Amino acid sequence: MRILLMGSPNVGKSVIFTRLTGVNVITSNYPGTTVEYTKGTMRYRGEPVEVVDAPGTYSLDPTSRAEEVAVAMVENADLIINVVDATNLERSLNLTLDLIRTGKPLIIALNLWDEAKHKGIKIDVKQLEEILDVPCVPTCAVTGEGIKELVSRLDEARPSEFTYQDKWETIGQIVSQVQQVTHRHHTIWERLADASVRPFTGIPIALIVLYLSFRLIRLIGESLISFVFDPLFERLWAPLMLKLSALLGGSGLLHGILIGELIDGKIEFMESMGLLTTGLYVPFAAVLPYIFAFYLVLSLLEDSGYLPRLAVLMDTFMHRLGLHGLGIIPMLLGLGCNVPGSLSTRILETRRERFIAATIMAIAVPCMAQIAMIVGLVGKYGAKGLGTVFGTLFIIWVGLGALLNRILKGESPEIFVDIPPYRVPYMKAVAKKVWMRVKWFLKEAVPFVLLGVFIVNVLYTLGIIQLMGRLAAPIVTGLFGLPKETVGALLIGFLRKDVAVGMLVPLGLTLRQLIIASVILAIYFPCVATFTTLARELGLKDMLKSVAIMITLTIIVGTLLNLILPR
Repeated sequence: MRILLMGSPNVGKSVIFTRLTGVNVITSNYPGTTVEYTKGTMRYRGEPVEVVDAPGTYSLDPTSRAEEVAVAMVENADLIINVVDATNLERSLNLTLDLIRTGKPLIIALNLWDEAKHKGIKIDVKQLEEILDVPCVPTCAVTGEGIKELVSRLDEARPSEFTYQDKWETIGQIVSQVQQVTHRHHTIWERLADASVRPFTGIPIALIVLYLSFRLIRLIGESLISFVFDPLFERLWAPLMLKLSALLGGSGLLHGILIGELIDGKIEFMESMGLLTTGLYVPFAAVLPYIFAFYLVLSLLEDSGYLPRLAVLMDTFMHRLGLHGLGIIPMLLGLGCNVPGSLSTRILETRRERFIAATIMAIAVPCMAQIAMIVGLVGKYGAKGLGTVFGTLFIIWVGLGALLNRILKGESPEIFVDIPPYRVPYMKAVAKKVWMRVKWFLKEAVPFVLLGVFIVNVLYTLGIIQLMGRLAAPIVTGLFGLPKETVGALLIGFLRKDVAVGMLVPLGLTLRQLIIASVILAIYFPCVATFTTLARELGLKDMLKSVAIMITLTIIVGTLLNLILPR
């Protein structure tokens, strides 16, 4: 049996899904698409049944690829739970009436019931049941109110015999019969919500929120590294690696692959470049803490209702880059990992928008793993180093977006997004979301890190990197002012950019060279996981155009930095 959760965006559908299912949920791509959906299991009639959280949709007349997937899922559903926003009944009933016409067994969850009461909205639930001819259950997913009743009444779900002619006229009649709204004063949260989307107050709020977010990310990430992961590797793992090094004779091909080079007789996890040293330290100790911190903060911003407000606030600026306000979402997700950032470009309506968003994100938005490595590499120089690297990337992001907006034909449509009220995030749902994202990162990242370190060792042993260094010398050393040894990092950047940045550590580069190398590695080419994702999202033709832009921009920017930065 398959139970399908259907509802508009921002109605709390995912929180109800979390309440119904356990921790063992799966995120999959719908067959033939890159649109993700989540499924899990729950106990129903003493048996495990499948519960599917469909992408949010406003009606069964889809306007985007994600909505097309949601509509397609209806056909295979045995029972539909229609999650309705009790604070906005009129809008939500548009989808409800469409679902009634499918003839599928239906039950309605009147979610956000607590917010409706706070707003002075009263809904006659029994009368709504009688009119629609399906069970209706008030719920508050964040607190769990009504969830038990919802599950207990699943047996009552049935096809509705309600019929109508004019949809919106019918919706108006239903709302007038079952809903009463009484006057009330704005709460402090509502005043803050209004202030968040007005430019005069919203821009300072956005700057404060983003500043505090990245301060929190850095605090959590650095604390985990300093107090958890570094002690584990230094006190437990390093002694084991030294014993293994002694068993392997301290040198040789196998030693080089597994352990790497000993620095003054010690294991230096960022410099040894062995599979069991650098290969494990980079993803687990240097990158994972920041990934965890980023996705925790991002999930809190998502579930609190702030991100849609940021999209509205950024709309005018993003239009100058050829995008509407929702284009900021792929950029923020790209800061965590460019792969989900690439996938999220599907929220943009036109092919032109998706191309611009994907290209400027892949070029100028480094993932959190790469940011962590750049901070570790250049951070000791303070604002002089980090400010130059990230300032350059920001200028590229704005300049390239504005240029593509002028060159590419077409228009950027206006933003169309619902703005939910501010809510206290449901921490169980946040924890599940963070766990799924971290698990995905480890599954995708660790194999590429190990593969990258392995390839570096083999290429060095065979002398191939030295050969490529000589071939690329006119560009790498002539135009960029970098030593030929950085060619190895550029090669590995295609597999994992964070590992590539880490490979710069033992080269003894000056601050000027570190800045140039960090910027080039950020913009010259996406990692292989992002590359394949972009190829699926954009198509091969547009992906090749994007790659051509990346390579051209790398040569121009690298050369300019070499000429401009003081020696």
